[in-house]
Amino acid sequence: MASTARKKSSSKAVDSPFKNFTPYKLKKSEAYMSDGQAAHFTDILTKWRLKLMEEVDRTVHHMRDEAANFPDPADRATQEEEFSIELRTRDRERKLIKKIDQTLDRLDQNEFGYCDTCGVEIGLRRLEARPTAAQCVDCKSLDEIKEKQLHG
Repeated sequence: MASTARKKSSSKAVDSPFKNFTPYKLKKSEAYMSDGQAAHFTDILTKWRLKLMEEVDRTVHHMRDEAANFPDPADRATQEEEFSIELRTRDRERKLIKKIDQTLDRLDQNEFGYCDTCGVEIGLRRLEARPTAAQCVDCKSLDEIKEKQLHG
């Protein structure tokens, strides 16, 4: 019974807060970053960007509709804090949208999927986990170790 549940869950689309996609099925002797793979990642990135843009629109409407001048200072402070948290989240997402746009440009220029540092293939599963990745796991790990040593 458990193996049946495992099989069902592994064949389902991956679900995360930012993207929902079916993992790419590599065809026999398919070249790395073929047209099919590039289209797969273009689709993932485009849908992810669209979802983030919808969140931006939702925030604008929410802040416009929910903005109230509460007479109680504690209520006013609570609302301002909620808005501040939401704006910080949207700012991080704005930066992510910029990174997604840069990644889509890399796809257009056939530079996507290769490590910026060493030039090796990043790998389909890593790119599906982090579509904006520009480094292979080894180079990224090394950068993180260096960063940790420099800034503790």
